This record gives sequence, structure tokens and C-alpha cells, in this order.
Amino acid sequence: MAAKTLQIDNRIKTYLPKEEGLQKTIFQASNYSVCAGGKRLRPMIMEETYRLFGGNGEEIYPFMAAIEMIHTSSLVHDDLPCMDNDTYRRGRKTTWVEFGYDMAVLAGDALLTYAFETAAGAFADTKYPMRVGRAIQILAAKTGMYGMIGGQTVDVEMTEKPMTNEQLDFVYRLKTGALLEASMMIGAVLAGAGENDIKKTEQAASYIGMAFQIQDDILDLTSTTEVLGKPVGSDEKNQKTTYVTIHGLEQSKRDVEEISHKAIELLKELPGENEFLIQLVQMLITREK
Repeated sequence: MAAKTLQIDNRIKTYLPKEEGLQKTIFQASNYSVCAGGKRLRPMIMEETYRLFGGNGEEIYPFMAAIEMIHTSSLVHDDLPCMDNDTYRRGRKTTWVEFGYDMAVLAGDALLTYAFETAAGAFADTKYPMRVGRAIQILAAKTGMYGMIGGQTVDVEMTEKPMTNEQLDFVYRLKTGALLEASMMIGAVLAGAGENDIKKTEQAASYIGMAFQIQDDILDLTSTTEVLGKPVGSDEKNQKTTYVTIHGLEQSKRDVEEISHKAIELLKELPGENEFLIQLVQMLITREK
């Protein structure tokens, strides 16, 4: 895990902009955000899914960098005073605290845009441009108004308001699940997986995203800032409805286990064999930070 994280980290850094020119502040803020740490789980899952389906080319790497840029852009915006108003992430100051509110907004925007510029670079690395084109379409759909941003919209609108289970499920499927779905689907598509297997991959990723977010709710309630690497109690402070709010702590723990089991069973139905991917999914769902 540590070795793969380091490899991916080094790979992502090769796609980051040089910190020079009159606009170098935006490069510094963007790079600061991407290099804040983390386990690089989304690009790791993307690559392992690609390997599961027999992929062995170079076209996966621009997409691995792109998905991390998009994920980071969402974190930069999530931390802003107008959103969650968090001052620490992954054990250090959030981007808006370090560079200012204005530069943090621009850094989030810049990373989101630069992600697609980076992903488009895969056309130069592939024998299958149609696959790359479809992967970019998936990336856009899972990021935009029908994906992550759509989920964040409802999440923001319902802050300090009671949320139904249906609304919460919608938020979790889009805000958290969409990028995991993109990661696994892109890995499958670039490796040339069949339509049925791509759909199974998307469903497995949806389960993983749901379990991941429920675990996040549990940790926000039960963990500490030192262990988690960011402030705990944010949900309660912001009066957000969470899975734990609706279902209780013990039921939430049971549901994480049940949903993750469904995800793993689907992964085992796919062709190929990747034990590391299954272990990675288990770790992702049962993590403590």
C-alpha cells in the first residue's frame, strides 16, 4: 500500500504545473492542495481496476492524475467558509487559510479545469482513442451537475435543514460515490471491458461510495482530530443530517459491513483476479482516518 501510494504520488507530481510566471500563486495554491497528502485511493482504485481487466498501457496515468485533481478541487471548495468552514485537512492548514479565500476559490476552479486538460493528454498515449474519449465523457458526467456537483448542491441546500433518507441517499451516491464510480469505470473502459462488466463495476463502486461515506459519518462522530487529520464534529457543528443521524451508530456500522460485502461480491464476479483491489476496498471502507 505504501509503495503504491508513493508511486502514484510521484506519477501525479509529473503532471502538476511549474510554479513560475506572473500567475504562479495559482500554481502554488493548486500544488499545495494536491500535495497535501492522502492515500491516493481514487487513482489507485482506477489503476487496479484497469489491471483487473488486463490493461497495460500508458493511457491510464493522465486519468489517475485527473481524478485526484478533481477530488482535490472538491476538498478545496468544501473547506471554504461558505461551505464547511474547516481550517485543517490532512493535518495541515486548508488552502483558503494558507492562501486566502479568493485564491482557494481560484485554485479549486483551476484544478477542475486542469484535470480535463490532463486527461485529454491520454490521446497521445493510446492505441484506442475511442476508449479515451468515452473515459473523458464518464469523467465529466460523474464530476458535473449529474454527478459530484449535483450531490454537493443538495448537500449545501439542506444544511441546517432536516433531510429525508431519500435525499441523503441521493447526496451520498453523487457527492461521494460518483468519483469512485468514475475511477473504476474509467479503469474498465480504458482496458477494453465489455458493457456488462462496466455496469457491474459501476454498481460495485456505488456500493463502495455509500459504505465509504457512512464510515466517514461514523468517524466524524467517534474519531479524534489527531487520528482523522481534520476537525471532527463538523457535521454536528454545521447541523448536517448524516446517515448516523437517521439510522443510529450501531445500525450504521452494520450497514457499512453489509454494503461493503455486496461490493466485494460484485468484484469477485468480474473476470480476472486482483486480490489487492479487494483488500484495498476493505481497507477503504473500514479505515480509521
